Amino acid sequence: MKMLRSANVLKFGVLVSPVVMLAAQPVHARDRNVEISPYLEVQQVLVADLKDGTDVLTYTTVAAGIETSLQTRQAEAQVNLRYERRFFYSDGLNDDDIVTGIARGAVQVVPNVLSIEAGGLATRSRIDIRGESPSNLVGNTDNVTQVYSVYAGPSLSTNVGALDVNANYRVGYTKVESEDVGALPPGQQPIDIFDDSVSHSASASVGMQPGELPIGWSVSGGWEREDAGQLDQRFEGKYARADVTVPVSSTLAVVGGIGYEDIEISERDALRDAAGDPIIDDDGRLVTDEASPRLLSYDQDGLIWDAGVMWRPSRRTSLEARVGQRYGSETYYGSFGYQPNEKTSLNLSVYDTVSGFGSLLNDNLSSLGTEFSSNRNPLSGELNGCAFGQTSSLCFNDALQSVASSNFRARGVNGQLAYSNAGWDTSLGVGYSRRRFFASQLGAVPGTEGLVDENYYANFYVGRQLDARSSFDANVYANLLDSGVPGAPNVLGLGANAAYYRQIIPGLSGTAAVGLDSFTQDGFDSELTASALLGLRYDF
Repeated sequence: MKMLRSANVLKFGVLVSPVVMLAAQPVHARDRNVEISPYLEVQQVLVADLKDGTDVLTYTTVAAGIETSLQTRQAEAQVNLRYERRFFYSDGLNDDDIVTGIARGAVQVVPNVLSIEAGGLATRSRIDIRGESPSNLVGNTDNVTQVYSVYAGPSLSTNVGALDVNANYRVGYTKVESEDVGALPPGQQPIDIFDDSVSHSASASVGMQPGELPIGWSVSGGWEREDAGQLDQRFEGKYARADVTVPVSSTLAVVGGIGYEDIEISERDALRDAAGDPIIDDDGRLVTDEASPRLLSYDQDGLIWDAGVMWRPSRRTSLEARVGQRYGSETYYGSFGYQPNEKTSLNLSVYDTVSGFGSLLNDNLSSLGTEFSSNRNPLSGELNGCAFGQTSSLCFNDALQSVASSNFRARGVNGQLAYSNAGWDTSLGVGYSRRRFFASQLGAVPGTEGLVDENYYANFYVGRQLDARSSFDANVYANLLDSGVPGAPNVLGLGANAAYYRQIIPGLSGTAAVGLDSFTQDGFDSELTASALLGLRYDF
């Protein structure tokens, strides 16, 4: 039994870790490898408010989960899923059900030509970026809601003579439950909360690599659409472009492209009462006026272009950086990957996109490889928000900083480092995200138009196998949130936890964990909570 808990650091055959995504190896090159690991957990949790020594909460959790890895010639998948039931003993607190997990998979319908991919995410997100910022979701927390997102679709990659032909289609669904936002700064009104959406994404390209011609070239086109239930919002974007690759040396190339793009975002007004104020339902969401005409919140079309460099001095190092014009202004994006050996991986990315909440989650999920590691908080059982592979990685912090219903332009930078050696596993994820929201001045949320929120975050994990029967891990995390709303102060959240795991008998292990979390916001009493856990887990 490997005591460095796969529940906290998933390792199925390869080294992996948060925000470092693993580029999938060719399926035909893999031997059959199937691992299915169901488990049951029973835990007792204590949470104490150190600012108010009389406020102590205890509860019991019963959880069931499964960790699955599948690698065959025709299919590859990884699943980490956990259901938890919390039983509270305090008056006024209802028992709670929590589902968390992440899954990615692909099936080769026609080997190396046609595949079907799918993915899913169940997690919890902050509701309002101005409200409380609990980083350790133990106990009964405000400003937190459950989020589900799934997608599936075919992908084609083949050659027609010297031409490379690629196409893919994806359909996704995202749902956000409604929970209590809790206290907001004085005079602040709650945001309109995302409900659900169906998103579509399709693209196709044809081109040639440098070789038969001194340059490489491609032409491509794409279409995206997201239909959201809240205010009947609609995002629709189309583009067509041509790209060239000009080799400078065996490791360096100049790249560039030019094309046309058309993006339109619209919404409907909310139902209004006799005073003309928007009506809000029991879930805290605006009620859509289905008879309202469509109101335009974003309309951008015209020429797009970018240029940059690609540098690949070895199969372990790659760099791409581009600058151009898109979304009506300058745009910058790129990526860097470095894997000097099997023990170390470094990934950096800079992004710029216009999207909705559901589409952004689907995009992040689809870029995750089918082999990865995902850390869990030992006290709450929650996913820590990042998934790590050897050549690429991913964090969901940019999407989960709030669940505002409006579409936005998201720009930011992410960096992830993973290292494993001599029984130690470490990973570090840091990033910055900035979202500028779009809303009609004639609609129900005119104050959202032009609003910019920002999130700075860092997550550090370390774990070690102590001996054949025991291991430990620890997490340190921080985020600084700026809502951009006038009069709303920044929110700073900090936290750390540590856990010790010990095998008692084959299949049965014990866990002891402690944590310390805080968040501060001007105008509010700061919060500092300590938590502790004792638990048993049985792996079948």
